[in-house]
Amino acid sequence: MKLTATPLPDAFVIELEKREDDRGFFARTFCVEELKVYGIQMDILQSNIGFNYQKGTVRGFHYQVAPAIERKLVRCTRGAIYDVIVDLRPNSPTYRQHIGVELTADNYRMLYVPDRFAHGYQTLTDNTEVFYQVSSLYNPACERGFKYDDPAFDIRWPLPVSKISEKDVSWVPFTAIAPALEP
Repeated sequence: MKLTATPLPDAFVIELEKREDDRGFFARTFCVEELKVYGIQMDILQSNIGFNYQKGTVRGFHYQVAPAIERKLVRCTRGAIYDVIVDLRPNSPTYRQHIGVELTADNYRMLYVPDRFAHGYQTLTDNTEVFYQVSSLYNPACERGFKYDDPAFDIRWPLPVSKISEKDVSWVPFTAIAPALEP
């Protein structure tokens, strides 16, 4: 695995180091020891798949608070997504900043989402599948979020939003939840 640091501290884009021959290729997608070299402690407690019928679909922004704070490895296994993470750590030099990364079934990239980051994505193709490896069990009581178009972040989605859940459009503005994030 090849990890590339992003402008947001502790977040990485992970690319496969393929070993190819005439059959195809083999590559490691997860290794606790390799991740530790970059300061990543990732015990996987849950894996999830998100399937999306229509391009332009947005999921997010989601995160979990204590005691169920999550770290994620996110990979697009079919189609393509524009994956966005937002740093919600008040003491971070990049607090409230975000990055977007294109993850596709063809580029095999993954995005490591550190704890205390919000996560959301938009599908760039129809019939898109996203695979998550998560460090904590989902806990509905610890789930939080903010709207995909929250003005506090000015996130530019590549496509018009075609589908989004009722829950994701009903999150309160970030300014209402920001005080709860203070350490």
